[in-house]
Amino acid sequence: MNKILAASLLALVAVVPAHARNTPVTVTLQSVLDMPEAKAKLDGSVAFYLAGAPTPKVGKKFGDDTSSAKTNAFNKSGEAACRWNALSALIKLQEKAKAYGANAVIDITSYSEKVLFTSPTDIQCADGAFVAGIALKGTYASVGK
Repeated sequence: MNKILAASLLALVAVVPAHARNTPVTVTLQSVLDMPEAKAKLDGSVAFYLAGAPTPKVGKKFGDDTSSAKTNAFNKSGEAACRWNALSALIKLQEKAKAYGANAVIDITSYSEKVLFTSPTDIQCADGAFVAGIALKGTYASVGK
């Protein structure tokens, strides 16, 4: 009888859907750019401007793109995981901007779990129980300095 009960409980647990945590976490772009890793990996040849932030005069646009990143969130604060993901996404945007000949990525918004987040100072990530992620959408451009 105990074997039947144990097997029944195991089967029940296997079919119950897991509820994953997916909490929005907001950090400032500046806090990402101030990270020592950002100073080492972002070379300054590409500037980043969030949607709604003052932007120098745009000379030419090269197209829109999305850059995403995920990281292990285990034993990290939501803010730390978010900043790390944001830096990874910015590095990808920088590399593609350089390939286009652009010196900026403008109108950057966060796009996570099909939710658009726009702020002139902040970006937003999704912090899960085990994985944190971010998607940044922006436009590659040549801007005046």
